[in-house]
Amino acid sequence: MTPPDRHPQPDSDLDIDIDTQEAVLPLDHGDLYVRQDGPDDAPALLLIHGSATSSRSWDALVPLLTASHRVIRVDLPGHGRSSEPADRRYETSAQARTVSAAMDRLGVSRVTTVAHSSGGYTATALAEQRPDLVDALVLINTGPGMDAFIDKGGAPMDPAQWPPTDEQVRAFASTGFRAGYEVPQGLVDELRSMSFHALSASMQASMAYVSRQPLPDRLKAVGKPLQVIFGDQDRRWRPSSAGDYQVVPGAQIESLPGAGHTPILEEPQQTAALLLAFTRS
Repeated sequence: MTPPDRHPQPDSDLDIDIDTQEAVLPLDHGDLYVRQDGPDDAPALLLIHGSATSSRSWDALVPLLTASHRVIRVDLPGHGRSSEPADRRYETSAQARTVSAAMDRLGVSRVTTVAHSSGGYTATALAEQRPDLVDALVLINTGPGMDAFIDKGGAPMDPAQWPPTDEQVRAFASTGFRAGYEVPQGLVDELRSMSFHALSASMQASMAYVSRQPLPDRLKAVGKPLQVIFGDQDRRWRPSSAGDYQVVPGAQIESLPGAGHTPILEEPQQTAALLLAFTRS
């Protein structure tokens, strides 16, 4: 496949915003939003967000990465500016195949995949499916197995009251951040713009994927370089569970003091420093 020009002209097959280097890729099961930042010839980082959010969750981190990397982010199907899958199914393996197709479409042949939270399941499935594409993985507050899940009492969403209010969204998302951190309004708006089916089905698919086989066992079989970053104030996954990834040979385990479940927003500079040290090594 011929890589697209960095500033291609819009045509009937690809909707491009030239100024911001954004694209909506029409793929087999729906349209996928992609954004690229940084130099074309730099090593590629693929950023995959978690459930109930979008590529915008990386906004604070991306400017810290683009001096040395081509940064590619996607909105997973049903999230942000991507359409729901045509079959309305959200299995993690299908999400990974969609991301894989997008990388092929963009002419990307090698990436270090960086994922936050449940995005780590899609990243792992991508590495399982495409070892030729994924060079290494960085997982940020990705729960290794369901025995590490501690957020059992969060405020549930009611499909009969959809879309939810700001207050309902913030109550639902509160444990996604350290105590006292205000959920950004942009993320509140994006969650509310999702369909209830997209929200619930994607979260159920993530839980099913990690329930079938814990992530450390999957990554041990994948055999790729791995960095795990965990905020030590995570209120969704037991912070000490980061140690479960030590079964992966050579895995680098990093703790961020004072950070909650989303250090990419809470502590972007510290997160970027760890990530860049890993990519340099």
